[in-house]
Amino acid sequence: MKLSKFKYKLPEELIALHPAPNRDESRLMVVHKSTGKIEHKIFKDIIDYFDEKDVLIFNDTKVFPARLYGKKEKTGAEIEVFLLRELNKDQRLWDVLVDPARKIRIGNKLYFGDNDALVAEVIDNTTSRGRTLRFLFDGSYDEFKKTLYSLGETPLPKFIKRKVEPEDRERYQTIFAKHEGAVAAPTAGMHFSRELLKRFEIKGIDFAFITLHVGLGSFRSVDVEDLTKHKMDSEQIFISEEAAKIINNAKDQRKRICAVGTTVMRTIESSVSTNGHVNPFEGWTNKFIFPPYDFNVADAMVSNFHLPYSTLLMMVAAFGGYDLVMKAYKTAVKEKYRFGTYGDAMLII
Repeated sequence: MKLSKFKYKLPEELIALHPAPNRDESRLMVVHKSTGKIEHKIFKDIIDYFDEKDVLIFNDTKVFPARLYGKKEKTGAEIEVFLLRELNKDQRLWDVLVDPARKIRIGNKLYFGDNDALVAEVIDNTTSRGRTLRFLFDGSYDEFKKTLYSLGETPLPKFIKRKVEPEDRERYQTIFAKHEGAVAAPTAGMHFSRELLKRFEIKGIDFAFITLHVGLGSFRSVDVEDLTKHKMDSEQIFISEEAAKIINNAKDQRKRICAVGTTVMRTIESSVSTNGHVNPFEGWTNKFIFPPYDFNVADAMVSNFHLPYSTLLMMVAAFGGYDLVMKAYKTAVKEKYRFGTYGDAMLII
């Protein structure tokens, strides 16, 4: 599979800049793998495609306010710091991206907030863009975290070209977000409202929650034409015994299993046994799924409409079939569906 096969023409005005007024009222395209049929619905209609004892698998990761704006010592030059992950709680060490990166050296101090509420020192240059920062803070860990997050901004992807607004803190998050650690939201799950989940429960549909802390690797561009040579960034995943049991029971009873989003699909495919059962797991995955690929667990998938050349689009094409998915995307452009993080959804069954 070649990178160039994932090019399609996406008019900029179709990239959603804001979420739909109500979570479950985005548009929903339903793509039937067996017949190639494409239907146009509203997201809350998704319930019609599931029956009692079917399972929806959700990613319950929680996005933290990962983008900080600060100044460099002496020069006062503006700097953007993107928190990737906490490396050491006691030492206040964080793995970060810095922009512009070329001006930041080991030993530099960075200042954040009014009256320099937070100071950080660069202690390591790990890659061309990556850095390790030590935050210099005298108070308790809880006070430090509170200060850090009060200065942080909701990390909307760069392709949403507008200023972050107060509503983003709530809307760039699923309603079941629980375990903090993601720098990007699992967007397919953002369409589910409390009312819709309640209706699923009443219908007897089961939920399984796994965790994948989404990193920036999802948005990193693929620089190689031959996809077998692309390496995904590692992301932390957790599959509890309870989640594995719910999924495996549904599998044994031949019920429909739906992965809500590419992050869920990557997680379950990263910990699967030869008989198609999911194993409990805690660790890291750098699994890259692109066509052709034999899926082991889910037979349905919810996903947003992803940007050209993205690894997310590649996974969806692997699941739905390359030709059918690219046809569906062409239809979505023609029908003016909304693309990207805050865009509309697709259900592949």
